[in-house]
Amino acid sequence: MQISLLRSKVHRAEVTEANLFYEGSLTLDEELMDAAGLLEYEKVHVVNVNNGSRLETYLIKGKRGSKEVCLNGAAARLGHKGDKVIIIAYGQLTLDEAKTFQPKIVLLGEGNVIEKVLPVT
Repeated sequence: MQISLLRSKVHRAEVTEANLFYEGSLTLDEELMDAAGLLEYEKVHVVNVNNGSRLETYLIKGKRGSKEVCLNGAAARLGHKGDKVIIIAYGQLTLDEAKTFQPKIVLLGEGNVIEKVLPVT
């Protein structure tokens, strides 16, 4: 049996842009993706802390170091520049794997600067 568990999370990212006329997805700074162990085109959930909206989309790699968090396409209707969002990826693990698995959690500060990555290794 496999269960779904939190694999990685980028916590309280600030939306830097909402681009309604893009094909869709979430553009995320490559540095933030690497810190969280996220891959381009990976499916993620995006939870908007400001308005409570939740959406499912995929990631597009943004310019490394840009601090970019851009809601694209229909997702742009669910958030605005300055909103805080939580970006969540889940993984499928066996029950035995789940007992010892530790998700990667990236805590962001102002300007989408990485403050801490958990677990600390």
